[in-house]
Amino acid sequence: MDERPGAILAMDTATGEVVIGIASPDGARLGLSRWPAGHRHGEQLLPAIERLLSETGLQRSQLTGIVVGTGPGAFTGLRVGLATAKALAHALGCRIGGVPTGEALLVAAAVDAGLPLERLVLLMPAGPSDRVEVRAGRPARRLAGGSEPDLAPDDVLVAVDLAERAPADAVARGERARAGLGEVLLRLGAERLRQGGDQLSELVPEYVTLPRGVAAATGEVAWSHDPR
Repeated sequence: MDERPGAILAMDTATGEVVIGIASPDGARLGLSRWPAGHRHGEQLLPAIERLLSETGLQRSQLTGIVVGTGPGAFTGLRVGLATAKALAHALGCRIGGVPTGEALLVAAAVDAGLPLERLVLLMPAGPSDRVEVRAGRPARRLAGGSEPDLAPDDVLVAVDLAERAPADAVARGERARAGLGEVLLRLGAERLRQGGDQLSELVPEYVTLPRGVAAATGEVAWSHDPR
């Protein structure tokens, strides 16, 4: 019988870069991997998880919890991430915990900049022209194309996947925040699992774009069509 300690697996597919990580149950990192998402989430995610498990000397059976980023993000990426996380949790009979990607990115940005979380405003894309605004402790809010966030004098902007649609300094903060996303996801996810995690049936993604012809029934974000 394998008596090595268990581990948790985290994944996030909400942005233009996929992040996966493995940690001890207390959230201490054992391994991380990240790569540009492109349009091949479904082809790349499981093989990448298997490689990371191998690199950390672990087997699937040793996973005691699954953590997944819940967005905001586009339909295709989030659907693949949530489906994969749920399938693994069900197959392994382990707990699952959802962590809002926007929250994790804000925390990573706050750590990087040494600023209070409340001063940071995160922008992410919501289709070809709209953007979504995320602030700590508030629901995500869609910004229609051409509109700008209402910033206080001491607010600091963080932009992810918006290289041509946000100020250069905000884009640079966003890249540094995304570089720290895996670490934060593991830490917040470990805490979520210690609190009991989520029910499989109740864990849902926060889409900012949906396929054509699909409408969102509820939610704070006013959805737009996914051009892909």
